[in-house]
Parts: sequence; structure tokens; C-alpha cells
Amino acid sequence: MKNQFDLTGRVALVTGASYGIGFAIASALAGAGAAIVFNDIKQELVDKGVAAYQAQGITAHGYVCDVTDEDAVNELVAKIEREVGVIDILVNNAGIIKRIPMLEMSAKDFRQVIDVDLNAPFIVSKAVIPSMIRKGGGKIINICSMMSELGRETVSAYAAAKGGLKMLTRNIASEYGQYNIQCNGIGPGYIATPQTAPLREVQPDGSKHPFDQFILAKTPANRWGEAGDLGGPAVFLASSASDFVNGHILYVDGGILAYIGKQP
Repeated sequence: MKNQFDLTGRVALVTGASYGIGFAIASALAGAGAAIVFNDIKQELVDKGVAAYQAQGITAHGYVCDVTDEDAVNELVAKIEREVGVIDILVNNAGIIKRIPMLEMSAKDFRQVIDVDLNAPFIVSKAVIPSMIRKGGGKIINICSMMSELGRETVSAYAAAKGGLKMLTRNIASEYGQYNIQCNGIGPGYIATPQTAPLREVQPDGSKHPFDQFILAKTPANRWGEAGDLGGPAVFLASSASDFVNGHILYVDGGILAYIGKQP
């Protein structure tokens, strides 16, 4: 059974994995034996990412690439194949969010979120699938978010993109499952990261932040997730243990989607 989760000899590309959720997922894949490749949009972020991996004893190959640029992505994939090897595992992690009420959001901002969160996974997946077919299979993991199932104020573009990514996941599974390519998604719940730290700060009167209280009340696990909580699911979906799992979205949310909430 342990061998089913062994990723030794496999090359994993995790987009936008200099820090945060992508970094945690890439670290977990490395712990299972995978060679790690990641990108970010700026050299300084790539350098910080490489240093962070090194601090954990992980040799990671970092590249600068804008995943919304199809020509740049094709060049990146070709370079990775030359310098590291054919990509066996792709994690489409890079993403952005703009919290703006819909009536106040410009079409330009909406398009930018769609471009990064939906078009980019299409572009990168399209770039790696041909080599996966030639090699006899591969794994694609899309980071879909609970917002692929739920709506919320101020996240119209993000929810639209993640809902589209959920369906792209299912379509890749439908179209390329015959080539032993499994495409699945992970839907993280609310994860404690530096970006969400202000939402978890203790208030001057000693109480929890209102948003922190809201999330804890909605989560049966009664806590925020940690980035490391996504490592096991990612290893499962990247490994041969999930060879007959395709088109599935695995929500790692502490039970939020299963829970109607406490009665007032």
C-alpha cells in the first residue's frame, strides 16, 4: 500500500508555489519522492521560493513565467522537459482574488481574475497533456476552492472562475481519461495563511475577529485549516492510489459544505 503513494522518479510542476498553499502542496509531493518544479511571476518570488524549499531540505527548480501567456507557458514546459524531465504531475495552483462588490467591479478586473484562475489552468494543462499522452499517463490537480460550489459577497469573479475550473476539471477527465490521465480538483476550505492572518487577529477587547467567529461557527472542525492539511489529499491525487479517480473535486474544508450551521 505504501508503494501506491510513492512519487519517486516523477516530476511535479506546481504553479505559483513560492509560498502558501502551493508551497505546502509541493513540499508534500517532495516528501513522497517527487522532483519539484514551480514558477512565479517575478524572479524575486522565485528566489525566495527556492530558498524556502532549500531550508526544508528540498531541491526545487524555480522558473519565472506568467501562466496566462500561452507562448511563455509552452516555452516553460519545453525548458522543464529539457532540464528536469517530462511533467508527470501538474498542480494548477496559481490564482488571484479581488474582493469587490459586483456592481463596483470593472469588466477589466473581472477578466483578470478569470484569466489567472481559469484561462491559465487551461493553458498549462494544454501544454503538458501531449507529453503525458506520449509517456502513457499523468496527473492534473486543479485548486478549485469551495467557491466552485458556494457564492459569497464580493467574490463574483473568483466564484465564476472556480466554478468554471471545476467543469474544466471534469472535461479534461472526460476527454483524456482514455490516455490514463486523471484530472481532479482540490477545494480548500478557509486556510490559515499570512494572507488571512488579519482576519484571525484577536481584537483589542480580547474577542475573536468577527470573520474568525463566522468561519469557526460554520466549520464542524471548529478551526481554520492549515496549508499542510492539503498535502495528504494532493499526494493521493498525484499517486497511483487514485488511478481510478477522475473528474472528482475533493473538498478539504473541515466539513463546511456538509453543514447547514447552528440554529440561532
